Amino acid sequence: MEENKFKFPTEMVELPSKGLLYPEDSPLAEGKVEMKYMTAREEDILTNQNYIKQGIVIDKLLQSMLITKFDYNDLLVGDKDAIMLAARVLGYGKDYSFGYFPEHLDQEEKLTIDLTQIQEKSLKEDIILNKGINEFKFVLPNTGNEITFKLLTHGDEQTIEKEIQGLKKIDSKNNFEVTSRFRQILLSVNGDYDKKTIREFIEYGFLAKDSRAFREYLSTISPGIDLKYNYVFEDGVTEDIIIPIGINFFWPDA
Repeated sequence: MEENKFKFPTEMVELPSKGLLYPEDSPLAEGKVEMKYMTAREEDILTNQNYIKQGIVIDKLLQSMLITKFDYNDLLVGDKDAIMLAARVLGYGKDYSFGYFPEHLDQEEKLTIDLTQIQEKSLKEDIILNKGINEFKFVLPNTGNEITFKLLTHGDEQTIEKEIQGLKKIDSKNNFEVTSRFRQILLSVNGDYDKKTIREFIEYGFLAKDSRAFREYLSTISPGIDLKYNYVFEDGVTEDIIIPIGINFFWPDA
């Protein structure tokens, strides 16, 4: 049976990266993807216990809803977040309710926000070194070392997770999150793209002060969605809250 036999509705979703970091021959270079509305098929995916246990249920859901065909591993993390938000709206509507403890009250409140009001963090074009190439430059403020780096993709995240799990089997007491991420993010140090050089720099030459400065810079330039939301309570008090992506994001009745 042809999947489009029933002429299901679709929507175009704009990518925060604007497609500028993907090769010209990639469908993602268009800066938008086509998605279909959620159906009973996708609800089956959301309740698939095997997918849930493996931690891949959301990825399986998004892949099922995407009409535009591309290598899912190539998808930038920030673009994936925007697609996930669109999938939630297409599946269960724009209203999202969750429990929250306001700073000015002593009890939990149930808040409902409009997901379509979440702001997108678009990629700044003036920091791109070459269109279609995922590479950026940053000079570390304390040592003056110049690094080039990339924004992580879904595939990179999978590689990082596998590496961390492998390292924990050898040494369960340590957390390898920062160094494992840097090994995927950093592309060169002072013009040297050799992986051994980069690995040694991360282990022995990347000062904590520079590491922090770089991570702060990375967070400011990374495209995606801004989960900070200015909420107005019934008593008129406004508060900037961080929207939690909890279990009821895709499971409203949970």
